[in-house]
Amino acid sequence: MVQRADISNVLSEIRNLRSQMQQQSQQMDRIQPAEGLKGGIDRVQENKAPGFSNMLRDAVDHVNGLQKQSSDLSTRYEQGDPNVDLTQVMIASQKSSVSFEALSQVRNRVVRAYEDIMNMPI
Repeated sequence: MVQRADISNVLSEIRNLRSQMQQQSQQMDRIQPAEGLKGGIDRVQENKAPGFSNMLRDAVDHVNGLQKQSSDLSTRYEQGDPNVDLTQVMIASQKSSVSFEALSQVRNRVVRAYEDIMNMPI
């Protein structure tokens, strides 16, 4: 039952991110081509969208935080802390495991894309 609530939270976060991305793309579509290239670039720079490296760093930091939290809860449970429940430990462990697996898949796809680009004929 608790896992369903976590899945619902994850799905709602995904939906929120998707709507934010759609709003950003709609804002980019509204930029008039008559403004010229310089005006468009200035607007994009004002938007200050995070770069890929920043997004990747944030993702790694988030996964690291989840793993530390999982390890901390596990240690506290093993030491007999009455405020830590076994379900909390298991949920934290699964969150860190799933997030690490997702990050590994992203890394693998980025490496594969890089290899494909490097193997393209010039």
